Amino acid sequence: MSFDRLQEKINAMKNPSVVGLDPALEHIPPQILERHIAMQGETLEAAVAAVCEFNLGLIDALCDIVPAVKPQSAYYEVLGPGGVLALKQTCDYAKKKGMYVICDGKRNDIGSTAQAYASAYLGTVKVGTAALCSFDVDALTVNAYLGSDGIKPFIDMSVKYDKAVFALVKTSNPSSGELQDRLIGGDRIYTLVGDLMQDISKETVGKYGYTCVGAVVGATYPEEAEFLRSRLKHTFFLVPGYGAQGGSAAEAVKAFDKNGHGAIVNSSRGIIAAWKKSDEDYAIAARNEALRMRDEFRRALS
Repeated sequence: MSFDRLQEKINAMKNPSVVGLDPALEHIPPQILERHIAMQGETLEAAVAAVCEFNLGLIDALCDIVPAVKPQSAYYEVLGPGGVLALKQTCDYAKKKGMYVICDGKRNDIGSTAQAYASAYLGTVKVGTAALCSFDVDALTVNAYLGSDGIKPFIDMSVKYDKAVFALVKTSNPSSGELQDRLIGGDRIYTLVGDLMQDISKETVGKYGYTCVGAVVGATYPEEAEFLRSRLKHTFFLVPGYGAQGGSAAEAVKAFDKNGHGAIVNSSRGIIAAWKKSDEDYAIAARNEALRMRDEFRRALS
């Protein structure tokens, strides 16, 4: 099962972190972008080429110490068709380097549209007699707030192709409580969503005890994370909000189970833009920051 593979990568590297590959142009060293602009002008094509160079350099620097990457699709889509191709290239290269790839697309819809999203990222598309992969990532973030019929196509595709999804449950953003913390029958909405996700995927529990539907649970809400961890014993957590968003390692580890398993913590600009606080090459700076984060979580989990 997909989350079994992720947990085994985490165990092997002793590193429960995922790097968010969110290549906003301001995070790319100026010399890289300027070189491509010199060749292709101030064009989207130059930006796409810079993104690809940046990402591949990061993956090369991180693949032996970080188990997973999480490209956020918005930063690629903003660059148009070429940006979508850059997302595909980034995902393929990370997988080639042995990394677990989580596409942060927050996709969702109902019926045939949900089926199409699931096929695009987790499954295959039929072209004549051929079944072809479009993005072929290991996991996809999805919006659970349309209910079970918006999630079941992703579950079906996950089971068929050994994939997984992370459903939005308690997100890290400041305004998440405006809706997610509302009470219904004495329970918070995020609690009901987490319960539903675990229930509709209960037949997919793998070797480490987790279903194919994980939960996005922010490090910026440690008490809620601790509560959800105690309640959702068969749910793997993706934990954003560490670092630049204000969450600490001590807060983020509340999302882990008693064995120190069942969660992976994201850092995006804190790693990919570490060069801004260093005189080092961007890839070296990213590697050093990733090592610092790894060691911090080893201490926090011990």
